[in-house]
Amino acid sequence: MAKPAVSEEEVEVKPKKPIVKIILALVGLVVLISGTMLGTLYLAGFFKPPPSAEKSADEEGGQDKHGAEADKGKKADDGHGKPAAKPGAEADKGKKPDAKADAKPGAEAAKLSKKSPNSPRFDYTYHQLSKEFLVNLTGSRKVMSVQIAIMTRYDERVVENVKKHEFALRSVVMDVMRQTNEADLPKPDFRKDLAVKIRDAMNTLIEKYEDFGGIEDVYFTSFIVQ
Repeated sequence: MAKPAVSEEEVEVKPKKPIVKIILALVGLVVLISGTMLGTLYLAGFFKPPPSAEKSADEEGGQDKHGAEADKGKKADDGHGKPAAKPGAEADKGKKPDAKADAKPGAEAAKLSKKSPNSPRFDYTYHQLSKEFLVNLTGSRKVMSVQIAIMTRYDERVVENVKKHEFALRSVVMDVMRQTNEADLPKPDFRKDLAVKIRDAMNTLIEKYEDFGGIEDVYFTSFIVQ
């Protein structure tokens, strides 16, 4: 029996099918191999930054941190095993405070202490008591009439306290003056000694009511005995 004749188109089409399958299989194999390799490299850390760079950055940060803490806890040394003094400490040590510079504008000066020899000093301030003092001398018909002014270099509260307690001060001043007798008048230092006694009596009275006396000298602006 004779075989049917095959056309040229059929002969040309049949050989193409195995080649397409082979090409598709190769492409799939290449894709599978590539995916497997990329996955393996990713899991192995191929795409991560080198550990040396991270380590160096961490070490730098750690050194700075620990170095700062070490420097913070470390005391400065002056080269002789002793802690070095802070800049300006020696200059401040020898510098005396200035009461005028430290005082706040318009603020009241610090309260003065009775027993403090380092109370701030200012310019000389004088204040004359308003009325004269008139007393009889002890054992004599003579009278002594004086006017008194006080001097201080402390703050204005000294004068304010004198004004505030003027009535009491007048009483103690007159008590001191009454102890004078006629025989004391010719003495060379009579007025000087009387001024010292009056000053001490005035300071004692002010210290009784206030924190500080502050009267440094007493002057007679008028002195009459007749």
